[in-house]
Amino acid sequence: MTVLSRFGLSVDLPRGWEGSVFRRTPGPGEETHPVLHAGSFPLPPDRGDYGNGAVEVMKGRDVFIALLEDHPSSAGAAMYAARALPRSLDADSFNPATLQRAIPGHAGTQVFCTASGRPFCLYVVLGSWALARLLVPRVNAVLATLRVERA
Repeated sequence: MTVLSRFGLSVDLPRGWEGSVFRRTPGPGEETHPVLHAGSFPLPPDRGDYGNGAVEVMKGRDVFIALLEDHPSSAGAAMYAARALPRSLDADSFNPATLQRAIPGHAGTQVFCTASGRPFCLYVVLGSWALARLLVPRVNAVLATLRVERA
């Protein structure tokens, strides 16, 4: 098991998983926020916040998890306030239409939530929609270990 911890975000990754917690360097007048990536496959070093560059190389049994923090002022917004950070997801919540970019066979889900007063978007991609019932327990095992500290 590998433990990732940075910027008040922690997660325990199962053997064979890769991940990182990072914050992009802001451009002029830009503000950035922490992002956590976890994948059951080798993650390419160059990838977007929602996994662009990584999800394209996923195989059918692979999963990708992104937890993206939004600006602290969003914490009180209705979109984030309605739900706590999920510790488990249901296979029926995954759909190809939820993907940031359509990839044949893949399915995704996106949840806006709040944890420790911090607003997040949880975005998860499955390498195979047909294998959702097999893959979602792997996702849930990682989600169960996520820890968020107050900022």
